[in-house]
Amino acid sequence: MEQTQARSGSDKESSVPRLANWAVIGIFLILAFAAIAEGRDFLMPATMAVLLFFVFTPLRRLAERRGLPNALTAAAITLSILLSVGVIAYAASGPLSQAMSRMPVISYQLNQKFDSLSEGLSGLREAARRIDDAQTVEPEPGETPAIRVEQEGETTLGTVMKMAPLLLGQVLFTLILLFFMIASGDMLHLKIVQSFDRMREKRGAYLALRKIEDSLGNYLGAITVINAGLGLAVGLAMWAWGMPGAILFGVGAFILNYIPYLGAIVGVAISGLVALLVMPGLFWPAMVAGSYLTLTSLEGQIITPYFVSRRLQMNTVVVFLAVALWAWLWSVIGMIIAVPVLVVMRVLAEHVPGWEKFGNFLAGDAPPVLDEDEAEAESLVEAGAGAEDEPAARVATEDLVAAETGDAH
Repeated sequence: MEQTQARSGSDKESSVPRLANWAVIGIFLILAFAAIAEGRDFLMPATMAVLLFFVFTPLRRLAERRGLPNALTAAAITLSILLSVGVIAYAASGPLSQAMSRMPVISYQLNQKFDSLSEGLSGLREAARRIDDAQTVEPEPGETPAIRVEQEGETTLGTVMKMAPLLLGQVLFTLILLFFMIASGDMLHLKIVQSFDRMREKRGAYLALRKIEDSLGNYLGAITVINAGLGLAVGLAMWAWGMPGAILFGVGAFILNYIPYLGAIVGVAISGLVALLVMPGLFWPAMVAGSYLTLTSLEGQIITPYFVSRRLQMNTVVVFLAVALWAWLWSVIGMIIAVPVLVVMRVLAEHVPGWEKFGNFLAGDAPPVLDEDEAEAESLVEAGAGAEDEPAARVATEDLVAAETGDAH
């Protein structure tokens, strides 16, 4: 009897620290999300620079083996990114400026298109107006009646002009930080590896960093090529339908397709809305939107799963929740980086002890399969011996030696 009471008492005492730990974790997560949302102006370009650094590090290593200095490679990469952004902006500026100048005409045409729908809802609008009139409070005798002030909203052009300096500053910050990170060579990798004490931990950290490079490079490289093909296909389809601004539709499809699920929905909605303005009736606008939906469906259901490695495919529910969460935190940029951040988290979960279940939760239908070199390197890391005899582990050991000897230079 006494043993039972003592055991129940110990169970209650052990449950209290567990609850306290979960409470601390919950408070930490709330504060972390608040900090991420509050520091978006700094964290967004910094995160983009870090992701691009991992993507372009293999290219920098290749150029270094060819004898090119890291600073020259960093300058070439940043200038290429800046030139690509400039070309895309220039190609979209013409159709976009024309659409902005025709905004009053577009608004009038939309009103004309939806006149029949408005007539059908006239009874509902009248009922809503009567409810508003019934809720209006008459002023007391001698009381000054309330004055309703309606502020004229800002124009879209004015909003864009206000946001332009901030966007330009963030782009420049991203490119400058990316330049310094690439120009520094392997310094970031070496400092991370040197922060661990045991050789086994150093090798594990090195393998994780190299796996992040490979995963992000393979994912973003494949997605970029696929998105470029989709943008070309959408632009040609819109041109075949006689839609105005076919180039703008192609550029929009290229950019929106970086956002899983929501990007395709936005593209279909925009194409259908513009088709309503320039085409008679509802059949042809529906065909235009259907063609956009068909192209994105082929890309999402057939092309992307075929070209993107199965080990990089994610749990669709987790991807959708991550896109929604990052959209709430960082708006459009957050939706774009949601999947790359998930890729990094999944790679870390594969290499951090105790995170295996979390990595399995992020994974798609099939469990990740290691290739032969990686499997051998992983087994050697876990065994902690004989690593110098295998290719992948030998590369890791050489870099670790360079990291240790780098302090002397």
